[in-house]
Amino acid sequence: MAATLIDGKALAAKLKGEVRARAEALPRKPGLAVVLVGDDPASRVYVTSKRKDCEECGFYSEEYALPAETTQKELLDLVAGLNGREEIDGILVQLPLPGGLDEREVLLAIDPAKDVDCFHPYNVGQLTIGAPVFQPCTPGGVMEMLRAYGVDPAGKRCVVLGRSNIVGKPMALLLLHAHGTVAVCHSRTPDLKELAASADILVSAVGKAGLVTADMVKEGAVVIDVAMNRNEAGRLCGDVRFEEAAERAAYITPVPGGVGPMTRAMLMKNTLTAAMLHQGVR
Repeated sequence: MAATLIDGKALAAKLKGEVRARAEALPRKPGLAVVLVGDDPASRVYVTSKRKDCEECGFYSEEYALPAETTQKELLDLVAGLNGREEIDGILVQLPLPGGLDEREVLLAIDPAKDVDCFHPYNVGQLTIGAPVFQPCTPGGVMEMLRAYGVDPAGKRCVVLGRSNIVGKPMALLLLHAHGTVAVCHSRTPDLKELAASADILVSAVGKAGLVTADMVKEGAVVIDVAMNRNEAGRLCGDVRFEEAAERAAYITPVPGGVGPMTRAMLMKNTLTAAMLHQGVR
């Protein structure tokens, strides 16, 4: 079996086109503020890409590039100011923050109605009870991909590798809300290989190149590779050994070009949602 490639780039372009069309109908443009502290190269790439996404979607955007020496108070004061500005619908503080800054306190300071990353405990709680205001960007992007390719999690065994607050846990919740039977695996799971091989839908978000081998992929499974790693040759790759897994899977995402573009597109969708709520538009 040769797997069908799930084209995240094409799906993201389509979603951003839909977002732009809806944004143009609003009384004012959606506004997104992105805060970057320090000079982490990967974070700089992400922030630049988000600015381009805003341009594509017709959003108003602001970027705050702060030095690594920024104090907790200075960062919290900036967030408080952005919370109070009517033209800013979404606030994104790029993680990780430099050492010495309290990420939890910063995320708690963001107005939940502007928390377009869906990291605030209020929004995590809404997600847990099945009434999310925003979709966590990466897990939400995965669900959009499954829908686009006609994959319904209902009644299927879904296995998530990784239990992070950003991907693993919310991914499991979204699959559960879609009536999947969900198992979450992590570093202390003794039978990880067997559980993975039982999955109809396998989502890997561990961050370990080559973790998922062919014998961990069920014949006909849907394989979603969320991770972004570099192999020994320095090339971008995911957790999944793509070539061998593609021989067994029915659907599979590439790295790059799979989940990453959809994560960015979901941020735009969340910012649109926030703008609609702030402007009283349904």
